[in-house]
Amino acid sequence: MVWSMREKPPRVPPAVQLAGAGTQGPRYLPGTYTVRMTKAGKVSETKLTVGLDRRVKFSQADRKAQFDAAMKVHALFGDESALMDRILFLRGALAKSKNAMPEGDEMRKAMTDFDGKVDAVRKQIVATTEGGAITGEERLREHTDQLYGAILTYEGKPGDYQIARIDALRKELGDVTRDFEQIITKDLPALNDALKAKSKEPIPVPPEKVAVNENNSLGGESALPATLLR
Repeated sequence: MVWSMREKPPRVPPAVQLAGAGTQGPRYLPGTYTVRMTKAGKVSETKLTVGLDRRVKFSQADRKAQFDAAMKVHALFGDESALMDRILFLRGALAKSKNAMPEGDEMRKAMTDFDGKVDAVRKQIVATTEGGAITGEERLREHTDQLYGAILTYEGKPGDYQIARIDALRKELGDVTRDFEQIITKDLPALNDALKAKSKEPIPVPPEKVAVNENNSLGGESALPATLLR
């Protein structure tokens, strides 16, 4: 058995580029941990002590400050992913409804225009140009990954500027979330009214939490259709 001594990696929004730092979780804090093995109904336990490297110059408090900061960015990744889930849910429903309509139906253009608004919000969260870092395209997800990597690299106390950066990225996510909510509350009802007038099924409002397989988004590229990612 091998214990990585790390939290699970964050769930990262799917995109065409790899989020390198997002493929790992923060290392657990020093302390006493319990190892439990169950075999044929018999439970065996032992204690395991994790400590600081004696060579480091920072304290236990500094180490905890680093862990707490890393977990804040970890949670930020999760909230970005939750918003992306809703965006992809809505775009998927739009694509399904649009593809069921005959060519030339005037509602197809209206749905394409609406999808463009939704996709504009998605493009505030993730880079959409293939080619990795050489493209120079960076969005909220990429900035989060850079900050996360910087905090994980040094296990001492994070700099004040890094803590401030967490708050700034959280605020940016709030702005993007409001843009999406405005589309849901203003643009989607108008589109659905037009669909109902033509006896078409309305587009469902994406739920607050979309059921997803969280094991499929650990910092890498997504298995979602390329048309929804580019």
